[in-house]
Amino acid sequence: MRRREFICIIGGAATWPLAARAQPPANPVIGYLDAGAPASVAKLIEKFRQGLAETGYVEGRNVTIEYRWGEGHHETLASLAADLVRRQVAVIVATGGEVSALAAKGATATIPIVFDTSRDPIELGLVASLNRPGGNATGVNQLNAELGAKSVGLIHELVPKAAVIAFLGNPNNPSMQDQLKERQEAARAIGLKIAPVAVGSEDGLDAAFVAIAQQQYGALLIAADPFFFGQRDKLAALALRHGIPAMHGRREFAEAGGLISYGTSLADTYRQVGIYTGRILKGEKPADLPVMQSSKFELVINLKTAKALGLTIPPGLLAIADDAIE
Repeated sequence: MRRREFICIIGGAATWPLAARAQPPANPVIGYLDAGAPASVAKLIEKFRQGLAETGYVEGRNVTIEYRWGEGHHETLASLAADLVRRQVAVIVATGGEVSALAAKGATATIPIVFDTSRDPIELGLVASLNRPGGNATGVNQLNAELGAKSVGLIHELVPKAAVIAFLGNPNNPSMQDQLKERQEAARAIGLKIAPVAVGSEDGLDAAFVAIAQQQYGALLIAADPFFFGQRDKLAALALRHGIPAMHGRREFAEAGGLISYGTSLADTYRQVGIYTGRILKGEKPADLPVMQSSKFELVINLKTAKALGLTIPPGLLAIADDAIE
């Protein structure tokens, strides 16, 4: 072997460890924390993946997602978030409302967090300001707090003879009292009363609807809560069985057979969360990404359910509906 060839071979061999060290790092891992159950948000997770793909990340190809589900048990979220921190994920996605966001925030002050919340993230302590979050968290504010008065007005327009409206809330959700207070204030302003009904488990739903029917409450408002969202099929069926006009904050409730829904688009929210997650994976900092305010609101009326309840939809209400399900 010639001396020059021998030197080249040795030189090439010497560079192998350096070349190995220069390889791109393994696929980043996203920690996904949701207060609900996977089956109830399957379509929304697809919207999250869509937003993620818009930034160039595809699950199973160049990014891995570790899922953790609260299954409606909010008390488990803190330990689930801590598990993701131990896993040293690149970013934590916290969906299903502020219960997930607060659990993630309590678990880490360094790992980036992308949340969706129905309450003011400044009041919750998640960010310093909407335009400049300033810490390790950012995300989407769905503005559900601002929709409480609107929901009371809409159900009153639909069922004008209802003097007392029931409010179904989850006592395990820290935001329940705030949601109740907002609706009580709105109802008081137009001469109505709100009667709270607390349910925190699936076993209690049947009894709650029996009680609402026995009290002859004229209508029902359902709180924004991951547990209720996951039980939307059962809630719609129970309301129809007991002849109770019910309103939810998500169009998925009306699609499941519920009478009416009004609120921000969850599909759009999850997509935006996916986009922000991808941007953070590419190097942007949560502190510099403004909290997005939901801008897409939907009023959906299920005409089939209205007919079954013997209700006539006011023409003015039908005219402003984004969707009327036949």
